[in-house]
Amino acid sequence: MTGISVTRIDRTELAFRPKPWPFALARRAEIAAYFAALQRRQPAIWNGRVLLLYEHAIEAGVLRGSYLETDFASFTAWKTWKDASAGVTDCTAANVLLSADGAVLLGVMGDHTFNAGQIYFPCGTPDPSDIVDGRVDLEGSARRELEEETGIAAQEFAADPGWYLVCAGMLLLALKVVRASDDAEPLRARILKHLRHDAHPELSDMRIVRGPADIDARMPDFVTAFLDHWWRYGGPCRGPLPAR
Repeated sequence: MTGISVTRIDRTELAFRPKPWPFALARRAEIAAYFAALQRRQPAIWNGRVLLLYEHAIEAGVLRGSYLETDFASFTAWKTWKDASAGVTDCTAANVLLSADGAVLLGVMGDHTFNAGQIYFPCGTPDPSDIVDGRVDLEGSARRELEEETGIAAQEFAADPGWYLVCAGMLLLALKVVRASDDAEPLRARILKHLRHDAHPELSDMRIVRGPADIDARMPDFVTAFLDHWWRYGGPCRGPLPAR
């Protein structure tokens, strides 16, 4: 988890200020070939539109920045090639789903998705539907993804004020802690029922995580970095993660 930091902020002020993305323009042919190969392996992947942060600063508890718009093909190529020189950051909103008995519930990404098999927080890359009056509404994006992936209305959860920011290289993950009134097992059962009846579920399963013993190798470092921080300073389980 070297180089990953977890901080707290009070709010976000993020604008949509579209501009061309030089990476996507200069490597258009490579991107098209890459994405065609990806779709042959995973036909369900769709080349929609997403938003990427191209400038940002954190000052006095506020994350400020500007987003541009691009296609999913360019986004996934950039993520796969790990091109840190491309001038953008994947600033995504996610939910830390807490049960009433203090567990964290994480989703297992379905086999048809770009991140198949990985285990992390309900989330999604911001898209044009998250633009409201020229601003990018990360909280609205997080609520939408929570409802789509779990089938439970966001109003059923109590959201903590502020955000946790996980800074991990090209990723800036804005985490909103949301608290359920159900304990972990019945909450997981509700979500699994939704997944069984969803024609195109993003998730294949939900994992209940109560402490370091529940860490799975399929959890990315940004997930385990947050969990380590949460258990040390915020959550009910105390103690650091075991060495990986």
